[in-house]
Amino acid sequence: AKLDAVSRANQTAAAFYQDVLETDEGNAASKYLAERGLDEQTMRTFKLGFSPRSRDGLRRYLETHSVDLDGAVEAGLLARREDGGLRDFFWGRLMFPIADRQGRVVGFGARAMDDSPPKYINTARSPVFDKSTMLYALHLAAPSIREAETAVVVEGYMDVIAAHQHGFRNVVASMGTALT
Repeated sequence: AKLDAVSRANQTAAAFYQDVLETDEGNAASKYLAERGLDEQTMRTFKLGFSPRSRDGLRRYLETHSVDLDGAVEAGLLARREDGGLRDFFWGRLMFPIADRQGRVVGFGARAMDDSPPKYINTARSPVFDKSTMLYALHLAAPSIREAETAVVVEGYMDVIAAHQHGFRNVVASMGTALT
């Protein structure tokens, strides 16, 4: 049941972040993606989104969608404050949902849209997410990898997304960990 709660929190958060990307607040991120040459269809395929700068936008959204908040904490989407309250973990970031081989969102990569470090942060390790065992976009690339009998591994999310948009669909990215 706990895994289901984590999974539901991740799926719901991905939908929320996608919605926010379409708002005025997500405008800078949308502009950035357009400047990088991404089209609407590609943004939808990769479920790209934006985490609002409010401290509780996601938490409120999850509550209105009857998502178990403990599952959202376990998923790394919400963090517990010292007073016991909950705050959003990601805010003001371009959101890259990371899916498992079945296409279920299991975590997120998040890029700062200003100069605030760190440039990228990922979901912390959770019952469904371990970046050392994952390849970004494998669920989308697997059929093409099988067909081509070749996988191309690149460094970052944007590299994968651009390759897929240009028809190179056997491309994945390592999750920032050394490949052995």
